Amino acid sequence: MAHLDAAPGLRLTGWGTAVPDRVVTNDELSLTLDTSDEWIRERSGIRERRVGGTAVTLGLAAARAALERAGVAAGALDAILLATTTPDRLIPASAPVLQEALGAQCAAMDLNAACSGFMYGLWVARGLLATGSRRVLLVGAEHLTRWLDWSDRTTAVLFGDGAGAVVVEATDPPGDLLGFDVGSDGSLVHLISCEHGGLIQMDGKETFRRAVRIMVDSAQRALKDADVAIEDLSLVVPHQANQRIIQAACERLGIPESRAVSVIDRYSNTSSASIPLALVDAFEAGRIAPGDLLLLTGFGAGMTWASAVLRWPG
Repeated sequence: MAHLDAAPGLRLTGWGTAVPDRVVTNDELSLTLDTSDEWIRERSGIRERRVGGTAVTLGLAAARAALERAGVAAGALDAILLATTTPDRLIPASAPVLQEALGAQCAAMDLNAACSGFMYGLWVARGLLATGSRRVLLVGAEHLTRWLDWSDRTTAVLFGDGAGAVVVEATDPPGDLLGFDVGSDGSLVHLISCEHGGLIQMDGKETFRRAVRIMVDSAQRALKDADVAIEDLSLVVPHQANQRIIQAACERLGIPESRAVSVIDRYSNTSSASIPLALVDAFEAGRIAPGDLLLLTGFGAGMTWASAVLRWPG
């Protein structure tokens, strides 16, 4: 078997997003919860969130946009990875439903690493390309609001629905994925959880404390793996869990907050969809240019984490 360093690299060739039409503002939530727009914004940075759709319907819309941008027909895909914590059903997985709707004929599977799901998917996609696949569709899609306790102001205000997708293709080594770090700590599974038939539960204070440290440590390992310095980065694209977590992580990494992408005010926490939503938003806003070095970093229930240094394609 060829050494991984000599294997094909990874390049992003297409990207797309999808969010439900319905916007639920903090003021609307304050009609039924003991909360206010000021209280929510101060503690999370969230102003509104999108509600509706399913992992498949949202994922399908984002996937079609990514394929169109890449100029890739669904029939040319070798694999579909759907990162989601909220599949449409337990059995079967939602990825094959996505595959059939797209008209693809390839392997398709769900991947659940909570809010780190998209980054885990990028890691898996890199492995698939290294072992012979040529084109992989990676989708992060969530319908989190289905699993919220709408009477609990500590969780109901934090989450929303959405999807993001990328097409990754094999290219000459080393490719544009320059460094990576991925891991988990099962001793922390109690911090964020949802049992079968239950609703999302979270220890917010302890999650905040752990998340900042985990994101910073993971990001530093990915930068070391890529042999890239902080000052070489154009942007940081973090998981959109809480604006204060983003601020604290940037401070500890020595990155100005102005170089961090934040869309949490509009979309809230969309778990596996949050990093691709932020990434595409930054591109569409003209904040990313060919050759820019980006740090993608996140954490999730499990507790999982993953970071990557990505060079934006020319």
